Amino acid sequence: MDILHRVGVESATVDDIYAALTTIDGLAGWWASNTTGDTDIGGVIQFRFTAGGFDMKVTDLRPGQRVRWEVVDGPEEWIGTDVVWDLKQQDDYAIILFQHRGWKEPGEFMHHCSTKWAIYLMSLKQLVETGTGAPDPRDIQISDWH
Repeated sequence: MDILHRVGVESATVDDIYAALTTIDGLAGWWASNTTGDTDIGGVIQFRFTAGGFDMKVTDLRPGQRVRWEVVDGPEEWIGTDVVWDLKQQDDYAIILFQHRGWKEPGEFMHHCSTKWAIYLMSLKQLVETGTGAPDPRDIQISDWH
């Protein structure tokens, strides 16, 4: 089971998106304000949220094309899954093809996470287009799970 999303970021380049996905400041600007770690291949990035956290091992970096992480710590449903960001330029839009791959089953938590990924992708879009994202804890809360 996979979570899939497509987002176009207007008046942006794939390099703009890549920077927001591969630097601590970029990641803290749209996903989790409390982000630390090593963003190089083989490094582990720690994301801490109001409701918990995740550790992602960086497994693939192709500037302007792809970022891939393996979840190495966090909720049981996430461990061993992959988060993949494929990027392409299409006229004035940088296109993000997002995948959170390898879920074992489509349970209620997967439903929640799919919605939250969409919200954070909008935060990434907002960060690149306007300079200000809405990372945790300023993100939209969708339920009692955050």
